[in-house]
Amino acid sequence: MGRIIAIANQKGGVGKTTTAINLSACLAEKGQKVLAIDMDPQGNMSSGLGLDKDDIDKTIYDMIIGEAEIEEVIQRGTIENLDILPSNVDLSAVEIELIDVENKEFVVKNSVQKIRDQYDFIIIDCPPSLSLLTINSMTTADSVLVPIQCEYYALEGLSQLIHTVELVKDRLNSGLEIEGVVFTMFDARTNLSLQVVENVKDNLQQNIYKTIIPRNIRLAEAPSYGTPINQYDPRSAGAESYMRLAEEVIDKK
Repeated sequence: MGRIIAIANQKGGVGKTTTAINLSACLAEKGQKVLAIDMDPQGNMSSGLGLDKDDIDKTIYDMIIGEAEIEEVIQRGTIENLDILPSNVDLSAVEIELIDVENKEFVVKNSVQKIRDQYDFIIIDCPPSLSLLTINSMTTADSVLVPIQCEYYALEGLSQLIHTVELVKDRLNSGLEIEGVVFTMFDARTNLSLQVVENVKDNLQQNIYKTIIPRNIRLAEAPSYGTPINQYDPRSAGAESYMRLAEEVIDKK
């Protein structure tokens, strides 16, 4: 049965989608069968994995409103072992569509359960907000992985996210856990990055991944080519870091 990890942080710009794209691709390179689910209406995970989000016949929006089965929506990407459940701007209307739907927090889970056994890992890229889409992601997931940018306000909002995870666990998904925290955009040249890492380690009673993702030009460039970092520049510091993170995630299985 596939392990489902939601990647979430309601604070934007922390490397959430970058982590979702590159963790998915690196797990696939390591021989794991992976499904990447794009739950963000911006569709950046879809385009970052090589899909033209404006030229997709059916997206996760069609699945959620009941106009397509999950098998019809899954796209075979260009990367071996990696399938994609794509999204685009249509998804931003889904909260209105679901207003009167019973058990609307479980719509995505009910579909994903049908294909779960076909994958080793299912990685969900959540939107940068605590919305119904994020709640659906958390009811579907086994765990939540939280990327934290190495900057002064790193802990701001984190307690709110942890509170949301606890609420979902109490009321909707008793098996939900925090997978762990991964530091992103680390700049070894600044004392601030080091201080943030130490501060979070001292104050957070959560699993913290040993792998720290550096601030890296190649990582920033890769999405514009619709390619994950392990294909765009496999020798870059960013690629090596995400490969190490993938190893850590596999070892936890």
